[in-house]
Amino acid sequence: MRADIAGAKRIVIKVGSSSLTTLDGGLDESRLIALTDAIAAHRAGGREVVLVSSGAIAAGLEPVGLRRRPRDLATQQAAAGVGQSLLMAAYTRALGRYDLVPSQVLLSADDLIRRTRYKNAQRAIDRLLTLGTLPIVNENDAVATEEIRFGDNDRLAALVAHLSHADALVLLSDVDALYTGPPNLETSSRIDHVAGPDDLGGVAIGGVGAAGTGTGGMATKVDAALMVTDSGIPAVLTSADRVAEVLAGDCVGTSFSVTHRRRGTRLLWLRHLAKTFGSVTIDDGAEAAVRSRGTSLLAAGVVGVDGEFEAGDPVEIRNLRGETVARGMTNFSSAELPMMFGLTTEELGTRLGSDYRKEVIHRNDLVLTHVSERS
Repeated sequence: MRADIAGAKRIVIKVGSSSLTTLDGGLDESRLIALTDAIAAHRAGGREVVLVSSGAIAAGLEPVGLRRRPRDLATQQAAAGVGQSLLMAAYTRALGRYDLVPSQVLLSADDLIRRTRYKNAQRAIDRLLTLGTLPIVNENDAVATEEIRFGDNDRLAALVAHLSHADALVLLSDVDALYTGPPNLETSSRIDHVAGPDDLGGVAIGGVGAAGTGTGGMATKVDAALMVTDSGIPAVLTSADRVAEVLAGDCVGTSFSVTHRRRGTRLLWLRHLAKTFGSVTIDDGAEAAVRSRGTSLLAAGVVGVDGEFEAGDPVEIRNLRGETVARGMTNFSSAELPMMFGLTTEELGTRLGSDYRKEVIHRNDLVLTHVSERS
């Protein structure tokens, strides 16, 4: 695992606000310089780096007279509008010492969910790397809304790793690794390696760091690590001051093994990020078919529906015990499904018309959850 990180041709590094700012607010340029020193050394070895950097809102707090991160969206957007330029200016100064040119890439959730915009983002990052620049990615906080935002840059980093065809993801925090409990307790021990979600059973995963300027915390970093390993990309989680050691392949932090071959972007989004609008309940036969044989979900196996949703919405697929076994994009609304329960494809066509002779959820729009894969 550590050798895979050190040998990665293209790597995505994510750094959070708490690793770049002080407790009083504002950028800590000494921390930013230390990070860019490590990145420059790695680049000198012929590697490609994409940096996902938080810090725009935190950098904009002091200039606009705020003492702490605002809660309302409008003020967050204003702080980001001021802070993003300050953040990039600091990176430009730090990287300029190595004749490296940073390139700003601001993304929204729509850029990585909609296929045409996803391809544009992918092409832009590839070209920036080809031109020898260092892409610095951040969520477009100045215009993002609550409904269409990533929520934190850890998830954004996971999607950027997927988008850029990265060989590894490094998630930097203000804690040097994942621990079995709060890191400040003597009873907590460092978790060296996570082979899969089952290794995390009983682990108390903490929240936002001490600086209070970020939005994520350890839980979102673990989620991001599981997301990329579920799509064929290894990950390491450690503190920002150990980034040089991670890039050198040293045994620091917590590594996460690949658990699945590379997934399509649509399925990655559906599995980890999509907001579901309800659920359908399926019988044991349909559960076995979906889980073991990779088939589409047919109306014959659907026995219940919960919530309100329209055709095309993401929904959860639950078994008779109430466990979520999959997620999928439904072809029918919650109002239509009850009259379809238990009917075969032929019966649907005869009773309801040709428009109903199709799957409730096609297998290409369906992805299993961790629960189903552990069973």
